[in-house]
Amino acid sequence: MRDTVRLWILPAVLDPDELDRCRAVLDPAERARATALGHPSSRHRFTVAHGALRLLVGALVDAPPEDLAWTEGRYGKPTTTGPAAGLHTSLSYSGDLVAIAVSVGRTVGVDLQHPTPGRDPADLAARFFHPSEVRHVAAGGDLSTRQARFTRLWTRKEAVVKAAGVRLRPYLALPVHRGDVVAVGPAGPHRLTDVATSGAFRVAVALVGTAPYTVRCGTGRRLTDAVAVVASTSSRDHEGRPAVPGRSAHRHRTARRAGDGGAATGDEDSSIDRGP
Repeated sequence: MRDTVRLWILPAVLDPDELDRCRAVLDPAERARATALGHPSSRHRFTVAHGALRLLVGALVDAPPEDLAWTEGRYGKPTTTGPAAGLHTSLSYSGDLVAIAVSVGRTVGVDLQHPTPGRDPADLAARFFHPSEVRHVAAGGDLSTRQARFTRLWTRKEAVVKAAGVRLRPYLALPVHRGDVVAVGPAGPHRLTDVATSGAFRVAVALVGTAPYTVRCGTGRRLTDAVAVVASTSSRDHEGRPAVPGRSAHRHRTARRAGDGGAATGDEDSSIDRGP
């Protein structure tokens, strides 16, 4: 049976009631980190991302979200403990969106990025990327194509280093352009997935190991609705650990792989199979 990554792409801007709900489930350390952020929009986005992660994982494991705990490993890679032990989580936020990924048994990384408006990324690629990727970005016929190519590569690099639990800078030159399985130093091989999106932003997911997996992506929902769906469909496997994902009639809808010039819209709870 294929492993599954459960992925949610949610709005980072919430109404006051939902924002209060996210703030209420944060632990003291998370509240302190949010308070330390200078700009109100940064505090809001941090609160939404970390609160939504707690609410969704809590619904998956049928535990109060405020009781969940993570410990930091090397370079700050979080590992779940307590009622959610055995799950692996990753989150990313950019602009007005938040991406949250959950897996069972294999460490996961997710990254979401918007292109920087008006900036040609060819010079940034030349500074950091592998020569073959520098040529790939520079060969884009117009600015939007170069931005799409650069943003796709950047999200793939971020996702794989998050899954591996290593720092980004030493691996910016890691080639991720063509192969979906890449080796991340001593962390070993990881399998990458491009997630289809309906806008200019790009999303990538990585799992440790070479085995194929499915990405179930929920988009277009309010946080409250997403949590309610998880709570109503989550179930446990024969070992008593949460099944990820839960049952859904939408599971077998598929979305094609994102390319340079745009991507198909991912349905709610769409599935993407990666691997042979």
